[in-house]
Amino acid sequence: MAASLWRAVMDSVSGSSSSSPSAPDAASGGVEFWHGAERSGWLNKQGEYIKTWRRRWFVLKQGRLFWFKDPAVTRASVPRGVIPVASCLTVKGAEDVLNRQFAFELSTPAETMYFIADSEKEKEEWINSIGRSIVQHSRSIADAEVVDYDSRPQATTQPKDSEETQPAA
Repeated sequence: MAASLWRAVMDSVSGSSSSSPSAPDAASGGVEFWHGAERSGWLNKQGEYIKTWRRRWFVLKQGRLFWFKDPAVTRASVPRGVIPVASCLTVKGAEDVLNRQFAFELSTPAETMYFIADSEKEKEEWINSIGRSIVQHSRSIADAEVVDYDSRPQATTQPKDSEETQPAA
């Protein structure tokens, strides 16, 4: 009761409701990113349009990589961005590409994003965590798409009217 009352007060103050498209739930895909993260921490991320480096707080949870300006992530926080890891093809070191220490890249079919960790250990932990998440969530999507052709009902083919046998004249 107290939580729903608090939420109602916060919604009336902010002028939004939990069902509005700008609410945190819409941005998060229903993932409660504010607690129980698989991994979280600071990374430098290259901007999408202006290729400057910005320090962001990242949260990996339930197949999504969220980033925020501030590490104080709460239910009311709105992510600056989200990457569904199931859409990612690779995650690997990128020191040679960027000529920067502790760099790694995350590739999707559409783009490659670059990140810089604070240490070699952090870089390896992020690569391992994201890689594990890619495998887990890609498999669940692939499993849902598997079609067992042997167990599907077979369609019976009916001859077309023109193909039906006509008595010989």
